[in-house]
Amino acid sequence: MRPLGMEGAWLVETQAFKDDRGEFRELFRGGSLSDVLGYTPAVAQVNRSVSRRGVVRGVHYADVPPGQAKYVTCTDGCVLDVVVDLRVGSPTYRTWQAVRLDDPRLSVYAEAGLGHAFMALTDDATVVYLTSEEYAPRREHAVHPLDPALGIDWPAGIEPVLSAKDSAAPGLEEMERRGLLPDFGACTKFHQALRERFAAARHRPA
Repeated sequence: MRPLGMEGAWLVETQAFKDDRGEFRELFRGGSLSDVLGYTPAVAQVNRSVSRRGVVRGVHYADVPPGQAKYVTCTDGCVLDVVVDLRVGSPTYRTWQAVRLDDPRLSVYAEAGLGHAFMALTDDATVVYLTSEEYAPRREHAVHPLDPALGIDWPAGIEPVLSAKDSAAPGLEEMERRGLLPDFGACTKFHQALRERFAAARHRPA
């Protein structure tokens, strides 16, 4: 796992096993993540999206706690995957990191409280993402992905295609004024509690 320049965001590389029959690949192994995170990420829902070139999905996030951590893999085609630090009070607040995902061996893990988006760079770009919580509309929020306050450097020459929901999403500063962005302190406290429960479970007598 390689950190992506902000607390809670990681690039994960998994293994593939090949022989004359073909290939077997691990897409997710909770234990390898827990060695770094200090807890095993929960998986409550698995989603799959297929997008044509130019489609942008995000920037999405959920209220913390419990938030919604995401483990994102592009299984076909290519996307530019973006993690945005929306946590007010974070040392890296308002920054973003982008990763080109075009190989199933690479995945992005974004902890609860971070914003997530991607742009399809090819037609039929297929993304599978595991989430730590089920989709709950009342806890879900979006920041406009083209907001100049975010300044995400989307690829030139590709016209962004947004859903009606994402097109109508407020900008970052509006969401901050409305008090709807995650609080860094609350996110830190939430993840520390996950680590403490994980450590307690590991040391509990069998």
